[in-house]
Amino acid sequence: MKQILLCVAAMICSTTLLAQHSISFSIKNAETFEPLAGASALIVAFKKGTAADTAGLATFTGLAAGKYIFRFSYTGFQSRHENINIPYAGAEPYEILLRAEEEEEEEEVIVQSTRSTRTIQNIPTRIEFIAGEELDEKANMKPGDIRMVLTESTGIQTQQTSATSANASIRIQGLDGGYTQILKDGLPLYAGFSSGLGLLQTPPLDLKQFEVIKGSASTLYGGGAIAGLVNLISKTPAEERELKFHLDATSGGGLNTSGFFGRRFGKIGTTIFASRNSNKAYDPADIGLTAIPKFERYTLNPKFFAYVNKNTQLNLGVNLTTEDRTGGDVDFIKGKKSAGFFEKNNSDRISTQFSLEHRFGKCSHITVKNSFNHFKRVMSLPGYIFNGTQNGTFTEATYAYHGDRSEWITGLNLYTDHFSEVKTTSTPLRNYDQITIGAFVQNNLKLTNKFSVETGLRGDQVRDYGFAFLPRISALFNFTPELSSRIGGGLGYKTPTIFTEESERLQYKNVLPVDDNTNKLERSYGVNADINYKTRFADGDVSFSINHLFFYTRIADPLLLQPDGNNYRFYTMSGHIDSRGMETNVKLGYSDFKLFLGYTFTKAYLHEGNSKTENYLTSRHRFNSVLLYEVEDKWKIGLEGYYFSKQKLSDGSTGKPYWINGFMVEKLWEKFSLYINFENFLDTRQTRFGSIYTGSIDNPVFKDIYAPLDGFVINGGIKLKL
Repeated sequence: MKQILLCVAAMICSTTLLAQHSISFSIKNAETFEPLAGASALIVAFKKGTAADTAGLATFTGLAAGKYIFRFSYTGFQSRHENINIPYAGAEPYEILLRAEEEEEEEEVIVQSTRSTRTIQNIPTRIEFIAGEELDEKANMKPGDIRMVLTESTGIQTQQTSATSANASIRIQGLDGGYTQILKDGLPLYAGFSSGLGLLQTPPLDLKQFEVIKGSASTLYGGGAIAGLVNLISKTPAEERELKFHLDATSGGGLNTSGFFGRRFGKIGTTIFASRNSNKAYDPADIGLTAIPKFERYTLNPKFFAYVNKNTQLNLGVNLTTEDRTGGDVDFIKGKKSAGFFEKNNSDRISTQFSLEHRFGKCSHITVKNSFNHFKRVMSLPGYIFNGTQNGTFTEATYAYHGDRSEWITGLNLYTDHFSEVKTTSTPLRNYDQITIGAFVQNNLKLTNKFSVETGLRGDQVRDYGFAFLPRISALFNFTPELSSRIGGGLGYKTPTIFTEESERLQYKNVLPVDDNTNKLERSYGVNADINYKTRFADGDVSFSINHLFFYTRIADPLLLQPDGNNYRFYTMSGHIDSRGMETNVKLGYSDFKLFLGYTFTKAYLHEGNSKTENYLTSRHRFNSVLLYEVEDKWKIGLEGYYFSKQKLSDGSTGKPYWINGFMVEKLWEKFSLYINFENFLDTRQTRFGSIYTGSIDNPVFKDIYAPLDGFVINGGIKLKL
């Protein structure tokens, strides 16, 4: 018995001795040969893993002789498997080279707003985009316009400027909507008079992506982009036909139908978008006034593409929109009474888009762009009509050189803006003609693999208001593949016009014209800095990223609307407006689940002398949360919640904090999908917090609108892919 025990002990000892093998791996970036600290190494069969140290070394000990499969992974890099015999006879650590992976979004999405050919991860300018599945999901919620796409992003708020007609503007980082520039394919089609309805008259089906630059972007696109810009990028034709239809109906009386066709036929191609959007007068609060106005809108956007040769391409498009919109007394709109309060907006928009690009070899090209925008709007209230027409043109010629390490873009542009109105009241006509000539140059320089810098310089000569000098700089630091940071800043300006949030809320009634002798350019500077971290853990099954942004913008000589007897006059204030704060975005992914969390902190004030006034209608705290369950090509289920803190109102009161929640389910098949969306299912409405007007229903004086008026709305529909 004793001999048997000794034999067993000897076998155990010999097995233990045989198991005492080790191996070290040196894990590096295949392009730069820099060590990848924190990279994961895993023995697949045993699910035994370790992480590389700061020198990129990962070591396994206590291994028995045999053949093992090792898996190596690192965030942003392609994983790699190796079959290795143990014991390993090499004197140096086993070298593992991992190659950076091309993310799916980078392959499909080309960012255009920075004018660069760099991928979004390699651009020093901080830019956000909404595309692909995310854009498709937002279209389920409001297929008739783009408000939902933007309002659920951190730092962006769509501000309703009419209680009964739902006109709205885009606010970025606490600044009024007039400081945000809205572009379509880089062209200013939604400026001035048309801006109040621009959000409501742009369905998303023919859009490929949204690109958002927060902070001063005037160096890139001229005046008006003090708070930032939103660039709507249209779809282009591909070799494979794209034919889509979207039908949607809502419990609030809405009906939305739209269709899109796109295809390339050899040297020519086309895209055609058409839609009809309508709604009945809707009053969920039963107060006799519309929360959603009665409207009917038709849109047609055909575009033609000519691929003259491999180096030359021409695009030509036309955008046509006509809409009749009436809000106000529900019984009057429905014909149940002969008189009552109403607000009618009848508008017609015709705009053209032209682009010609010619390439010289692989690295350089010239581009000529032009657009013409005609917008006519008649706004009618009892006893008052505002009838105006805006005609604008934009022409630009650029030359670009895209080298491996350095990019140069230089150009000239001409912008004209002519507004005229039909005299219907005793108020002096608000007609104006603006002409702006600009020149710019921009350089994007990759100094090292870890540091890039983008510089820009623009000079604009604005008729009647002088010269604007606009430098800009942004820097990108790639500390590690997981950790990066961007810092940037620049100057901006805005030309005075009567088209602001304050005058839109008054329907321009008794608003005196801007005086170019006393009013002057609003000038600004802005800076922002962010830090971005992304990683994977739990053997790569869980993805995590966080982006934190700090921002500050200061506007000197702001243009403000103030009472002047029975009228309202624009004054150039001697003080300044500043907005500061931070944004945090967190993304967490596991299996088929994705969680998005966002927080925005904003403090915006008007400073004049020793006084400081908080900017109206600005939530100091905003919280966004979206939980999405998605089985590819089968199911999409989303739950979201948005919190808005108290807001200071223009009458000195304070609005109440509130939550908005939504739930959406979509079932997908190969050729079509069905969805249903429960928007604002807690029925949050400002009319639950108190009256939205004073006076009588026949002559109401509306308060600031800071919360939803339409409440709980269910919408559902079908999307076809043929």
